Amino acid sequence: MDNSFKLQPIGVIHSPFKNKKEAPRQGRLRQETSVIEVYPSFADGLKDIEKATHLIVLYWGHQADRTTLQTKTPWGPEIRGVFACRSPNRPNPLAFCVVELVRREGNQLIVRGLDAVDGSPLLDIKPYFPGIDSVPQAKVSWPRTP
Repeated sequence: MDNSFKLQPIGVIHSPFKNKKEAPRQGRLRQETSVIEVYPSFADGLKDIEKATHLIVLYWGHQADRTTLQTKTPWGPEIRGVFACRSPNRPNPLAFCVVELVRREGNQLIVRGLDAVDGSPLLDIKPYFPGIDSVPQAKVSWPRTP
């Protein structure tokens, strides 16, 4: 069995955040807008995207430290495993963010609430469905409320 796989960027993110220190911990708590540029060869995939008010954006954390396995979180002094927290530093820095779609301009999406660093490779976009993507009773017992 061949277990190999290949990811290819479908676009690039243009954001006001030039490095990890500038990027917010939670994008949806900020009002800055960003531009998601979908490469022309994938632009047909944007058909009907305007029918969604919010999107799930999957991107590659290209400035992440991929050697990190444990880290201190903003919620306390304890050291946590990266798979138990939302640290951008992790072996495979696959990141996601739920954003508000402000408008579409051709192959560019203007969004609000994105926490990606400028130049992050875009991997995928999916519509956010509150009825299936939200789990109100879900809990993590250790953090304070973000």
